[in-house]
Amino acid sequence: MKRILLVDDDLVFREQLALALQRRGYHCHQVPDGATALQHLQTNPIDAAVIDLRMPGISGIETVQSIHQHLPTARLIVLTGYGSIPSALEAIRLGASDYLAKPVNADHIAAAIEGQPIDTPPPDSAPTLDKVEWEHIQRVLSDCHGNISQAAEVLGIHRRSLQRKLNRYAPIR
Repeated sequence: MKRILLVDDDLVFREQLALALQRRGYHCHQVPDGATALQHLQTNPIDAAVIDLRMPGISGIETVQSIHQHLPTARLIVLTGYGSIPSALEAIRLGASDYLAKPVNADHIAAAIEGQPIDTPPPDSAPTLDKVEWEHIQRVLSDCHGNISQAAEVLGIHRRSLQRKLNRYAPIR
């Protein structure tokens, strides 16, 4: 049974995560901050730690660095509700194994603890500019009850330009 140290100042989140990980067969110990985590490590070995980035006192980044120096083989998973590329790079550079953005589910955290890839669906692709323009024109046209002259005026384009756009982008039937 892997020993997991949960380091987060949010008591409710920490307890819910501990419960979810215990159901998956992990032994969890919870602490509210980095200083308590470092004290815990003096007498209790761990296999992994899940560490919140923003905590009072010793930051999550400093906690990662200290734990990594003390236990270089432990998997260190950083959680944050305020993710950024610079903080992710710094966390990884200082020893974090993974950097996950909250909200995150227990399955993703368990996968990170095991060093497995996190199975997330690909993000929806961003709509094309043409699609956004078409949808905007359709909304304005609908607001104008199908009146092309009025819609063209609202859009700030000539009526003929609007008619050309409507003919060019008309859905294929």
